[in-house]
Amino acid sequence: MTPCTIILPAHDEAGYIDTCLHHVLAQDHVGSVQLILVANGCSDDTAARARSHEPGFAARGWRLQVEELTQGGKIGALNHGDAFAGPGVRLYLDADIRMGPRLLAGIMRVLNVPEPRYAGGRLVVAPSRSAVSRAYARFWQKLPFVAQGVTGAGLFAVNEAGRARWGSFPQIISDDTFTRLQFAESERFLVDEPYEWPLVEGFSTLVRVRRRQDMGVAEIARLFPELPPRQGHVRPGRAELARLALADPLGFSAYVAVALAVRLGRNRQGWARGR
Repeated sequence: MTPCTIILPAHDEAGYIDTCLHHVLAQDHVGSVQLILVANGCSDDTAARARSHEPGFAARGWRLQVEELTQGGKIGALNHGDAFAGPGVRLYLDADIRMGPRLLAGIMRVLNVPEPRYAGGRLVVAPSRSAVSRAYARFWQKLPFVAQGVTGAGLFAVNEAGRARWGSFPQIISDDTFTRLQFAESERFLVDEPYEWPLVEGFSTLVRVRRRQDMGVAEIARLFPELPPRQGHVRPGRAELARLALADPLGFSAYVAVALAVRLGRNRQGWARGR
């Protein structure tokens, strides 16, 4: 059976890591799993909390390896984890993700082929406290890129032939966009099993994160111009957008307000967490 390595970068994720690992351990997948958690630049007890799950992994015959880096940075953590990964499927997971119990098994079935493939689950935005975040998420989840595509937000996986398409992750903002666009649309597969992904709370934070996401996409286009043509059907047409807006005018208003604020705001920005 094809083995799986899960690479999980974690920077100050003490509030999320226990739940994330609990959902990994709850997977109904039967097979070899190695999880490499890379605690990068942490000032909290993320690493210690992760190590407390070692008995649970051992009980399933799985391996949990916790690495600690003094320097923060997701790309460095991804590359560090990759250096320890074994053969087979690689699943890249954010620390705030809650996987549905059948997702890993579904991904492994899809990726158990010799041809290069990329796979992900059905993204479900976690409930938000903020009214504007709830409205934004409700509309965003209905856009073609999210509803019909494989977003890669917080979770994506590739088989061994797929991972051979690039070497180390470059120092970029959007690692999920970079990875997804290594594959043509016909090579990207949606597994119809959910995973829960948290959205940031509040209008100003939505604007900051959306601006960073747009910067990440623009960076990919500038540094790797051969990749964006593989994007596929992302933007809704006018008729489709009108239909979605009529179905949810409040959600549409929140989405447009954030997009306008991003466009009108300054382009300079530092690192912004996705939640």
